[in-house]
Amino acid sequence: MEFSNPTPPKHKESVLPMINVVFLLLIFFLMTAQIAPPEPMEVESPVADLSTDPEEAPILFIAADGAMAFEDMRGDAALVALAAQAEAQPVLRLKLDAALPGAVLAKRMQQFAAMGFAKIEIIVEPS
Repeated sequence: MEFSNPTPPKHKESVLPMINVVFLLLIFFLMTAQIAPPEPMEVESPVADLSTDPEEAPILFIAADGAMAFEDMRGDAALVALAAQAEAQPVLRLKLDAALPGAVLAKRMQQFAAMGFAKIEIIVEPS
């Protein structure tokens, strides 16, 4: 009696592990990607040059509650003294509290422009 060796079935490569890897990569990239909407228009941001010394100009301090101080004067007396310097020095420097509301600052900026200040600079801290 003669027995023949059965031929082993052809081994087919499974595609399932490759599909699993592709889906895992897809999920990884979807979870780690930051999708940001495009900007509606191109805007050039202002640049602060901290390497040069600022020119000498009067400095007005404004607190978070809107209280103002100029040199040794406070409140309305500070505004009167500041207005007297507007003709001699058309540049005003502001040192603001970070918690000052924007509406208060905008209202004050109109007052400073009416006083005759042609340029208003805000003093910032470098980050």
